[in-house]
Parts: sequence; structure tokens; C-alpha cells
Amino acid sequence: MTVTLRERALACRDASTAVSSLDTAAKQRLLRAMADALDADVSAVLEANAVDMAAARDNGTSAAMLDRLRLDDARVATVANAIREVATLPDPVGIVTRRDVRPNGIEVERVRIPLGVIAMIYEARPNVTADAAALCLMAGNAVILRGGSDAMHSNVAIATALRRAMREQGVPEAALTLIDDPRRDTMVELLQLVDIVDLAIPRGGEGLIRFVTEHARVPVIKHYKGVCHLYVDRDADHDLALRLLIDGKTSRPGVCNALETLLVHRDASAAFLPRAIARLRELGVDVRGDEGTRALVGDVTLASEDDYAAEFLDLVIAVRVVHDIDVAIAHIRRFGSDHTEVIATRDAAAADRFIRAIRSAVVMVNASSRFSDGGELGLGTEIGISTTRLHAYGPMGAESLTVERFVVRGDGQVRHPHPAK
Repeated sequence: MTVTLRERALACRDASTAVSSLDTAAKQRLLRAMADALDADVSAVLEANAVDMAAARDNGTSAAMLDRLRLDDARVATVANAIREVATLPDPVGIVTRRDVRPNGIEVERVRIPLGVIAMIYEARPNVTADAAALCLMAGNAVILRGGSDAMHSNVAIATALRRAMREQGVPEAALTLIDDPRRDTMVELLQLVDIVDLAIPRGGEGLIRFVTEHARVPVIKHYKGVCHLYVDRDADHDLALRLLIDGKTSRPGVCNALETLLVHRDASAAFLPRAIARLRELGVDVRGDEGTRALVGDVTLASEDDYAAEFLDLVIAVRVVHDIDVAIAHIRRFGSDHTEVIATRDAAAADRFIRAIRSAVVMVNASSRFSDGGELGLGTEIGISTTRLHAYGPMGAESLTVERFVVRGDGQVRHPHPAK
């Protein structure tokens, strides 16, 4: 008999009760077992990934998307180790974040509790299957995973290993439910299960995220794209700035924390830009600049407004010479996506001005944009990056998959006392 999506989602919700009741030690044992299971199944995972990679190449998938899809021994080991790292982090469930005693004697606590059922919608990133499962379970939640068709074989292989570990640890497998139906109609149905799903998190290209946002009836946390900037201030250390530029643009150009735009103070431009552009070109980067840039390096392609708004996800960068830090900030406010911005400067006042003026989820001072990642920021791994100003902002770890509720303790206090008869 065919099991409907709603029935599977209901089973996941029922399993969330069992997960939410696990203590910290049980969750740690579970995650370590999941990591071990993934290590044990590495051959099956890589075989499945090879099928996905071959199909993606035949379909003309871009190099950036192929890089996101590809797994190898080292990447699978990294995913397993990320699960183990999540297991070492503080358990967010049950933490009392505030405690006050009111004048009437009631004690008011704010306590972290699980969200419930998380729907994770993603594409071309098989590691998300494991990352999302680990973070959701550590936070006491169940998770419904709906990956894209391009990574379906990889996702199934990873989920099979993780669910085996759950079964062996006595945790209901339904708490990790993988939807292997790639149809858009199925995704829409999932996004409208308002009585079952507590939160949806899309992770992928801008088109997927906009589709989820437009069709969801459940709450959605998302970021549309990562238009990340590096601003080189007037007195920046040029060697340092160049390292940030090369790492941010070329180490992995197809990810959302890669640099897309370089802004350079006019007082630093003559000394910095020719050297920087020469190095970028050595590494195969297509450089597009404004007239100020072209005055220093004449053969640079003229950048358009669309270039400054673009998430290239490729070896392409837009460059602009700016009058001062205020113009740089205005540019970022206009073209940025609230993801990650970087300033290279030796001026502490300029750094503070930049931090205060930029509202993006992550702001870096003299550090690469590539550190805008849950693992690098101490979250073990991340379920996504939020540029939605709700309960979570920036890279989201286990704590971001909980909410605070009020617990009130008293000894008989009432709001409107009545005289005893």
C-alpha cells in the first residue's frame, strides 16, 4: 500500500516526541553512531555519488554545481567528522537563558526547547543530508529531508547509513525522513503542511529559494544569494588584503561565502589594484571594473550595474574604486545581500564604523569571507545561513533550531486576587 507524504510527515512528527525526550548523553551516542555508520558505508556513498555525477555531467551541469555535488573519501570523512563535532557541542535544549523574580514573587525563566519538525529543502549538496540530520537531532527535532533529483542517489545512500544507526540506538527512523520524490508538486505539498511542519529551510540556488518562499504556508528561513564584498580601506595592509581577496574569490568560487565584489579606497587604488588584478588574472579570474579601475588597468572590461548585483559563483569579480568608506558602505547597502562583508584596514575606527553601518549577518575585519561558515565559526556544521531577521541570523547551528519559551514558577500567586469568603 502506498504511503502518502502526509502520512510520512505525521510519522516524523510522532517520532519528534521521542527525539525531544532524549537526554544529552543519548543524543551524543546517537550522533557518534551516525558518524561511524557513514564511515562504514563510504564505498556505497561514493558509488551512489558517481551515478549522480555522471548524470549531472550529461545534463550540462555547471562546474560550480558539480563541485557542490561531488563527494570523495576526504569529503565523506569531513561530513562524518562534522557530525562528531556537533556531538561535542553544548546541548541547547533545556538551557535557561534568563531568570527573573517579579515583585509578586513569581519566578520567570526563558528556556530553550526544540522547534519540532524541520523541513529541509536543498539541491546538489549531499552533505546537507548528514549536516541537517545531525543538527536537527542534537536540537531535539525531527527532520524531513527533500533533496534535489541531481543528488538523489547520494542522499539515499547517506540517509540509509544514518537511519541504520538510529535504529540500532533505539531512535525511531521516521525522525529522519528522506523524501525521494523529486517532483515540484511534492515539495509544494510538504511546504503547506502547516499542522505538521514547524519550519522550512531551503538551501540552494536563488531560484529554489524563491520557489520555496512563494509556495510555503509554513514559516521559512532563508537567504537568496551571497553577494559578498571586500572593502580595502585607505591604510590597509596590501599583502593582507591580497590574501583575503585571493582566498575569498578563488579558493572555492561556487559557494555562497565567496567574494563577488572588490571595493578599493581611491587612496589605496593606485598601489593595490594593478597588483591585485594581475594576480587574479594569473588565477583565471575575469575582472570587470568601473572607470576608476579602468584608469589604472586599461584592459579591464567595464562593469555594469548587473555585475555589482550578481552572485557569479564562478571565477568572475566586479571591482570599483570608491571615494571613501562611506561610499563603500552605501555601495554594499545597495547591492549587498546581507550575507557577509569584509573590511581590510589598520584603522580601528574605520573597522568600528564599518561594523556599525553594515547590517549583514556576518562582518569580517581582516579575515576571509570564507570563514562565514558554521563549522569555522564554532557551530560544528550549519544547516544553512539566514539573512531573514527572525529568531536566527547568519550561519545556523543546533541552537538556532530551538526557540525560547517562558516557564513560570510560583506559590499560588494570582493576577486579580479576590477576598476569601
